[in-house]
Amino acid sequence: MNFIANDIDYKLLNDEIRKTDDITISNCLGQRFIGAGMSDKNIVIEGVPGNALGAYLNGSTITVKGNAQDATGDTMNEGRIVIHGSIGDAAGYAMRGGSIFVKGDAGYRAGIHMKAYKEKSPSLVIGGKAGSFLGEYQAGGTIIVLGLENDGSIVGNFTCTGMHGGQMFIRSKCEGVHFPHQVSASAATAEDLKTIEPQIDEFCELFGYNKKEILDADFTVIKPNSKNPYKQMYVAN
Repeated sequence: MNFIANDIDYKLLNDEIRKTDDITISNCLGQRFIGAGMSDKNIVIEGVPGNALGAYLNGSTITVKGNAQDATGDTMNEGRIVIHGSIGDAAGYAMRGGSIFVKGDAGYRAGIHMKAYKEKSPSLVIGGKAGSFLGEYQAGGTIIVLGLENDGSIVGNFTCTGMHGGQMFIRSKCEGVHFPHQVSASAATAEDLKTIEPQIDEFCELFGYNKKEILDADFTVIKPNSKNPYKQMYVAN
């Protein structure tokens, strides 16, 4: 079903989405909460969805052929969100399952409070760069930043602040990047990279990149340092 959003209120838009399993939304103009809490839907969006796209998502697939705003995938439980552009702040806030793939950049606090529970282990893959406080208080799951088509540092300040679970992979040697003392950052080994091959495969399939070219680069893997948790969380030195 095709639906032209234009100036339609977000509540009416979501009511229309609930009536069908497959929907394409054209002329999306910042409507919030699209797909929130929905299961077994396939939603394609042309335009720019508003905040909390796919919040509490529970098994649907959402594809955005452009950019998305803040809090995409907030507390999502299952499913997949694909962004063919860039994304605003707090993407994947407290997500506990499913996956988010972003071709472009992410704003501040991507992956904040990401967690895992039993068989659920969420993943957030950012093709470009990420802003400050990436993975803040991360408790589980996997965050991957690839830095494709970017020069210079691909992460901002205070990366991994308060991180106490999960793992993060940054496609860079991270020279000059300050990590807090409660995490351990090291060069990723071939064995480390095998653990993220499924996410890289899916990213390449979605956006047309070459897997070998992506993996044929230096990666830094960051994990919690259990010997020094939470020390100097917001102190630069």
